[in-house]
Amino acid sequence: MTAKSILKICLFLSGLALIISLLFYYLERPETANLLVVIFFILFLIGMNSNEFLKGFAYTIWVIAAATLSMMFPAFITNIGGFNTENLIVPLIQLIMFGMGTTMGIKDFAGVLKMPKGVIIGVGLHFTFMPLIALLLTSTMGFTPEIAAGIVLIGCVPCGVSSNILNFLSKGNLALSITITSIATLISPIVTPFLMEMLAGQLIPIDLPGMIISIGKMIFAPLIAGILFNKIFGDRVIWLNASMPIIAMAANVFIIAVIVAAGRNSLLTVGLLLFLAAVIHNALGFILGYWASRLLKMNKKDSRTIAIEVGLANGGMAAGISFELGRAATMGLYPAIFGTWMDISGSFLANWWRKEPVDDVATE
Repeated sequence: MTAKSILKICLFLSGLALIISLLFYYLERPETANLLVVIFFILFLIGMNSNEFLKGFAYTIWVIAAATLSMMFPAFITNIGGFNTENLIVPLIQLIMFGMGTTMGIKDFAGVLKMPKGVIIGVGLHFTFMPLIALLLTSTMGFTPEIAAGIVLIGCVPCGVSSNILNFLSKGNLALSITITSIATLISPIVTPFLMEMLAGQLIPIDLPGMIISIGKMIFAPLIAGILFNKIFGDRVIWLNASMPIIAMAANVFIIAVIVAAGRNSLLTVGLLLFLAAVIHNALGFILGYWASRLLKMNKKDSRTIAIEVGLANGGMAAGISFELGRAATMGLYPAIFGTWMDISGSFLANWWRKEPVDDVATE
């Protein structure tokens, strides 16, 4: 029996486990059903390697698995041997930002000079549309102040590394994507706190200087440290450049798991409504980002790139800010849901656009 045959068997058994779990839920035996769901994810994550299409959604499946299992077994996620795992959120965000920095160099910022129009449009649309959409959602959907503040927060943080990955998968303008993400992240210690004070100040108290310092320590400092590390040691630690994307994705999966587990009770109450808000927020970001770029005379390839940059957000950064404010279980809920959904929708959008290439020459 070949290895591929074994993987296909795992995939088949995962489907069987999922079907049987639904039967046990129907019979009101949740303990057995939950165990079968765990078995489903284990077998599916192994078996999906037999299918090239499914392999393209590996990270997305890990995120879904983390969120689902955190809802089922929150105590095992939030407390490990007496240690509160929420305390790992900020260090993990710093690790992710350091990793992002190790993949960057002067050439990424030189992109501003090569593609000034695309960068300005991308950064500008992200920090315009996403906060305004968030404000629209909070004013119409009736969330409590702290949860509403989490929605505004997602609108005020920059795009993250996921946008670069998805633009690579979609065959977008990767150079433009990386430059937009880099610039948006670098200005976020100033832009994000000011937007939060302006749009969420009536929802929760905002300590503007404190938030600037907090984001500076959590985002700016490790990012700059990573850039310097790459400049000094880049050629001698090539293995690190290959490892950091995997480490960053694993850290992000863990952060989502912790936030979902910590806010499980609130999610059971408002989870579906928050999910609807995330779908609307993300979809409008993609749509408005694309068509605004086209109206501003960007070609189709660059417009697709900017659409992904606008519709995605750095959920990990938002989760870290929520924790720093002592509101991870409320304000941090929407970032966890949005982060999970944007990876799912973004993966499908990237794969669709990959199969529907455009002939435009990317902006130089």
